[in-house]
Amino acid sequence: MAKYNPDAEAFRKEYEERYGEKILAYGLGRYLGGWKEYDGEFWGLVIATEGGFRFHHFPHEGWLQMVSRSTTGGKPPQEKTIFVPRDSIVSAEYRTEKSWWRRILFPSHPLIAVKYRNAAGSGEILCETDSRSIPVADSLKRLIGG
Repeated sequence: MAKYNPDAEAFRKEYEERYGEKILAYGLGRYLGGWKEYDGEFWGLVIATEGGFRFHHFPHEGWLQMVSRSTTGGKPPQEKTIFVPRDSIVSAEYRTEKSWWRRILFPSHPLIAVKYRNAAGSGEILCETDSRSIPVADSLKRLIGG
């Protein structure tokens, strides 16, 4: 049985109030690509809500980065969010390497893949994650009737 964490529960409640959507499942992931507005990789939460799929990167910086930024005049890290509405999700899956020899020779993390459609066509968001994010993919599948 999972331990009760009042901080996690408070975060969940605040997040649901902020976006007006009930959180179905969430986990930690690293965004790899698939959203036109963002290049590069960054960590955040992969979240299935009643409204669709969300990826949320919360800005952070250590004291060394802050000192470096203040001396060079750089900008502080920015919050990054991705939202794919339920009606735009084509499919969602939790992908793992199927070949046993590839898992041994080329170990890799599982992925959550969310295929979507938009006005510009279609795309696929890929997020590296772990087994604790299986409920995110499962919730999205149920959400879209898959």
